[in-house]
Amino acid sequence: MEGYKKNKTGAYRKKENEKGKRSAPRDYADRRAESEETASEGCIAGRNAVRELLRSGRDIDKIFVQRGEREGSIVVLVAEAIERKIPIVEVERQKLDTLCAGTHHQGIVAMAAQKEYCSVEDILAIAEERGEKPLVVIADGITDPYNLGALIRCAEGVGAHGMIIPKRRAVGLTSAVAKTSAGALEHMAVAKVANIAACIETLKQRGLWVFCAEAGGTAYDETDFDCPCAIVLGSEGEGVSKLVRDRSDVIVTIPMYGKVNSFNVSTAAAVILSEVCRQHRRKK
Repeated sequence: MEGYKKNKTGAYRKKENEKGKRSAPRDYADRRAESEETASEGCIAGRNAVRELLRSGRDIDKIFVQRGEREGSIVVLVAEAIERKIPIVEVERQKLDTLCAGTHHQGIVAMAAQKEYCSVEDILAIAEERGEKPLVVIADGITDPYNLGALIRCAEGVGAHGMIIPKRRAVGLTSAVAKTSAGALEHMAVAKVANIAACIETLKQRGLWVFCAEAGGTAYDETDFDCPCAIVLGSEGEGVSKLVRDRSDVIVTIPMYGKVNSFNVSTAAAVILSEVCRQHRRKK
């Protein structure tokens, strides 16, 4: 579309002004992303506690390990986590102290999900049980818990059947996400997958059309969403990855008319998902 170009921030940004400066600030929560994994009911500290957590089979978003030489039982715990493909993050001791708010962590802290994840098939089954066209929201690498929580609330509010998030380089279902969703997380099925691009291919094989919210596409209000569909929304800083964009069927864009040249991802989701919901529920 004239006046728009693709850039790192996703589907909602105009061209930069003549001086090359953006006319909108960063997303409101960008600066919080690195500090949001704080002490909560999802923070499990200490070797024995993490060992029991692993044995329980409960979903674990990631495990933080103190940087440096590992010894004793922590080596076994890390090996088991790697075998289960749980991300391991090496950090300084001060980071672990902050995560568990002074609890004796013995060099290891696990972040457990606030809710059990489901499968992609479970999400599609929900749509089938309701007798509705599938509507799936895909969050491609969103790292800020406030954005993900708000996105979950938007998705639940329009009746989406579920959300898909990646296992790595993205926030999981932390307590901050649950709190920001204001209760919506309890009603939203969330699947966690190893590869978003591969998941898109699976959805397409199941008959879904994949719409990617990015710059340079068809205006959202001129797009036909009256079909089984998945809506892809990108991260705060990088937008939708090129591979995911290339795998999508249609690129959709929100036209911007004011001086502010971007929407927060959850705001953009509310705009696009409301239109999808309207088309899915209109009477023939």
